[in-house]
Amino acid sequence: KPFIVKGLYQVAGGGQALKERLDEIFQEIDEAIENGANFLVLSDRDSNYAWAPIPSLLLTSAVQHHLLRRHTRTQISMVVEAGDVREIHHVALLIAYGAAAVNPYLAFESVEDLSRKGYLKVDAETAVKNLTNALSTGVLKIMAKMGVSTIMSYRGAQLFEAVGLNKDVIDEYFTDTTSRVGGVGLDELAEEVASRHRVAYPTQWTARPHRNLRTGGDYKWRRTGEDHLNDPEAIFLLQQSTQRGDYNLFKKYSSHINDTSNRLMTLRGLMKFKQTRKPIDISEVEPASEIVKRFSTGAMSYGSISQEAHETLAIAMNKLGARSNSGEGGESEDRINDPLRYSKIKQIASARFGVTSDYLVHATDLQIKLAQGAKPGEGGHLPGAKVPPWIAKVRHATPGVELISPPPHHDIYSIEDLKQLINDAKMANPKARVHVKLVSEFGVGTIAAGVAKCHADVVLISGYDGGTGAAPLNAIKHAGTPWEIGLSETQQTLVLNGLRSRITVQCDGELKTGRDVVIAALLGAEEFGFATAALITEGCVMMRACQKNTCPQGIATQDPELRKRFKGKPEYVINFFMFVAEEVRELLAKLGFRTLEEAVGHVECLDQNEAIKRWKSDGIDLSNVLMQPGPIPGTILHKTIDQNHELDKALDNKLIELAQPALEKKEPVRIEMPIRNVNRTLGTMVGYEITRRYGEEGLPDDTIDMTFHGAGGQSIGAFIPRGETIRVYGEVNDYAAKGLSGGRMVVRPEAGITFDPHTNVIAGNVTGFGATSGQMFVAGRAGERFAVRNGGATFVVEGVGDHGCEYMTGGTVVILGSTGRNLGAGFSGGNVYVLDLDMKQVNPAAAVNGSLLFEPLDGNTSELVHDLVKQHAEETGSEFAASLLSDWENTAKRFTHIVPKTFLAMQKAMRDAKENNIDFNTPGVWEQVYEQVMEGAR
Repeated sequence: KPFIVKGLYQVAGGGQALKERLDEIFQEIDEAIENGANFLVLSDRDSNYAWAPIPSLLLTSAVQHHLLRRHTRTQISMVVEAGDVREIHHVALLIAYGAAAVNPYLAFESVEDLSRKGYLKVDAETAVKNLTNALSTGVLKIMAKMGVSTIMSYRGAQLFEAVGLNKDVIDEYFTDTTSRVGGVGLDELAEEVASRHRVAYPTQWTARPHRNLRTGGDYKWRRTGEDHLNDPEAIFLLQQSTQRGDYNLFKKYSSHINDTSNRLMTLRGLMKFKQTRKPIDISEVEPASEIVKRFSTGAMSYGSISQEAHETLAIAMNKLGARSNSGEGGESEDRINDPLRYSKIKQIASARFGVTSDYLVHATDLQIKLAQGAKPGEGGHLPGAKVPPWIAKVRHATPGVELISPPPHHDIYSIEDLKQLINDAKMANPKARVHVKLVSEFGVGTIAAGVAKCHADVVLISGYDGGTGAAPLNAIKHAGTPWEIGLSETQQTLVLNGLRSRITVQCDGELKTGRDVVIAALLGAEEFGFATAALITEGCVMMRACQKNTCPQGIATQDPELRKRFKGKPEYVINFFMFVAEEVRELLAKLGFRTLEEAVGHVECLDQNEAIKRWKSDGIDLSNVLMQPGPIPGTILHKTIDQNHELDKALDNKLIELAQPALEKKEPVRIEMPIRNVNRTLGTMVGYEITRRYGEEGLPDDTIDMTFHGAGGQSIGAFIPRGETIRVYGEVNDYAAKGLSGGRMVVRPEAGITFDPHTNVIAGNVTGFGATSGQMFVAGRAGERFAVRNGGATFVVEGVGDHGCEYMTGGTVVILGSTGRNLGAGFSGGNVYVLDLDMKQVNPAAAVNGSLLFEPLDGNTSELVHDLVKQHAEETGSEFAASLLSDWENTAKRFTHIVPKTFLAMQKAMRDAKENNIDFNTPGVWEQVYEQVMEGAR
């Protein structure tokens, strides 16, 4: 039995009328439920000059919490019919606050109208279906990033944080929703509705048929739309000041950005400096050349931006003594060995593109990216068109094949796993600092405390308002929170738990001026990241089309013709950072600090600026952000001691000692000893010593040949390079051979075992994750997610668990046994050969959409697989492999060759191009070849 709720109120009555109408609605619903209604429709239709629609989220959540208080929520189902719903975020919020279904009727009518007027290339019915599909898919993606698998679990879960609603509204209508900075109440919400209502029903009616609706300008700057920090004036002033080296002009840029009287767009805009110390002369403040050493550029991968843009940032930061960040795309061989052009910070992201031993060794800092400020909870996607040969080489992938970064790291499912990866990174380069990148959100302080306890050297708090122009618009706008909130929570939590002294705190997310840096320092940051501002300095004009490969400034593109337009120079970037540092010096002098480190954490020097009065900002309360964390004077507010990574306890120290003849003279070394599962990341520090001396080439195969008896601990053989071989008689735990970089690994059971090794698991989960080259032979089954994101290594295994060969982009995997479910999900490159394949276990989408080919072995592939099975039998003593070889003619017929269709097509195109001496650096050539291949693959 349905009951329709009229979600309208008397607009002239303001906030009081809105409150009274909500109370009336509560009474109406209670009566309807008593009369047997079990289906509520919250509708804002039929508004007029006197009655305006109640915001649908306010109405939905208010009804939800009223019914919960009355204990009648389970008696009814709730549908929302609203004209203010037009984005994914709106639908996601309504469902999270109780709606069973949503009808965005005005959005549907709008796309129907656009279709009829010819603005869309599809008919009205298809347009509505497409919009429905887009909204549904978007909600599904939000659920996925929240870790929720069913809509029943998501509905009513309120997995959101409010930024800008006051305590009264939260307590009454959004009960138990996190809100830390206060904000608007019902009066302001009613005024917002009234301002829109006045546009629809003007008091002086004048027919203006030529006027369209006002452009919102939410996502891109529009002359008549919302204000943006990066507006044309800011871009012009920043580019001109840095190109001319004009500090006075830069001060105009800063004044424009910091103009809180007219452009109030950030929480820090509501803050003011409070004089608690005597000002000092600027000559007493540390020089700008020291301050810039605390700056770094944001993580932008080579692939997302062009070689010219990437190198310019690296050269500038290296000249300054600061740090540039490689992003997750690897680094080319010529740059990695060039002290002027290499990126000091190397990022370890979820897909591990280009993460080799050589990559990790040539770094001063290794950054584990758990999330990205612009799109927390999401992975990445580099379309095939943006993977030309030079990008593919660096990422250890195939040209033209799309590259997918999964949302999670497949070797991090708990805080203990994160500790393991931090240890792996430290052992891969003992001299590097290990960072963990987090996103500002409620609870980030607790996570940061865990990161500190896991022995990370740096924790980065990334704000929501920075980040890539290629991110989904919904994520850019609505995921994450301002860095001011996350940074203050992190500082307070670390100080209160006695952890602040052992970890450096870094901050990024639309830092633009010296004022931003000093506020971040006072809130607890010691280091500072800049990305958007640095790109604008290079020439970015905020086209917001970074994913399309059409950047007109030659920055976010791989098109050789567009890259010629790149006009950025290292000198411009150097000027920008020196100007920011000079502003920092001026502010430190006024506040009485001689160094930036001295200012870190002194939040008592900040206060809320009560002089700034706006009808929507009056309710903001920054007391939680500006809270003093120190319980007693003298509390440590910044890093003072180094983390103890306990590398001196690693068994690798003994192995390095025994391997000295090989390391120093390239003489073969044989080592044999027992191990236990406490020996984690075994062999990785040996690999560091090889790579440090011999680079990517490493040593000849099997130069250092180590045999171990027992149980290998987690991450055994991680990132080992060519020349290092690990043989384990026994078993290995999770993450064995992750990031394999040319080394070899053999896992086989001990002699005299009583079980059948072919049917038993002797290698843990996520074995071979992110391998780029090398070999691994496992004489038994492996756990789940075997060879995930393999980019070029060769594996032979006698059976795998679920999700095998997920996100593979290259390399070869031979599976001599059964597989778990979901085999080959996201598989875009490489070759997999499976004995007696069960098609029911293949990823369902890949099995039916034609993206993967399932073929019998031909002459060439039969010979290849035969040789690998033979080598497997010789290395491991596998009786099962030997039995397959004894009747190879029949055995070969039992194999299925799984290969992505586009991968095969691109390989053929690359061979043809090589034979015909085609130069992909010639403008238009790569695009032409790519289009031809894609057309053929379809």
